[in-house]
Formats: sequence, structure tokens, C-alpha cells
Amino acid sequence: MPRIKIIRRASFNAAHRLHVPEWNDEKNFIFFGKCNSPNFHGHNYTLYVELECEVDPISGYGYDLGKLSEIIQEEIIERFDHKNLNLDTPDFMQLNPTVENIAIVIYKLIRNKIIEENINIAIILYETEKNFVRYEGN
Repeated sequence: MPRIKIIRRASFNAAHRLHVPEWNDEKNFIFFGKCNSPNFHGHNYTLYVELECEVDPISGYGYDLGKLSEIIQEEIIERFDHKNLNLDTPDFMQLNPTVENIAIVIYKLIRNKIIEENINIAIILYETEKNFVRYEGN
């Protein structure tokens, strides 16, 4: 069976503060710089959810893009869009909302909805045009 990669793009806006509570203010500022502002700062995140799967010989689909869109909307956009990640989302009340951690959380949320083991998932998350991460659940 041929395998294909299906990619859905989405975006959300969110504020956050990078901060390690066990560190003093000076160490946090030295390590995180302006991203440690006590008044938070925001990003326009661009998310790519990539599914690698087999193409069904009858329908021609690898995965229903409408279903993937609904999963992203319900699990990611409604949860994170126009939120302060540190204060408004339980996912990051105890977890530093770095772009790396955000991608890992998104992966887990998507993986919980797409449970087929023969579908590989990759999350590509752009924090800025120049800074992005890719996470494949490994």
C-alpha cells in the first residue's frame, strides 16, 4: 500500500512567560531574556500537523482532512488561541511553555484522538518566522 504524508496548517495566538520557578529572577532573566518578562509576551504560532499514512485503495484518502481539521480546532485552537498559556491553560500551569513543550503537548493531544498505530504524526510549530520545532513523538 502506498504511504503518503498529509499536512494540515492552522494558527493560533497566545501569550506566555518563560520562567523556571526554582531559579531566582536574575538567573531567569539571564537565561530567557525578554521572554521572561513578568508581563508576558505573545506569538502568532503557525502549526503544521503531518500525518503519514497509507492511501485507502477505495476512497483514495489517507486520512479525512475534515476530521483532522475538527481535531485541531477542538483540541488545539479552542484550548490555546488568545490565551495566556501560563495562566489560562492547565497544560502549562506547571510546565514551562517553551515552543518545544508546546509542540510536545500538541502532539499528545492529537495522538489521543488519532489512535491508529499505522498513522505516524509529526508536529511542526513555528513560534516566529525564524524559530520552529518539529516533534514526532519519540
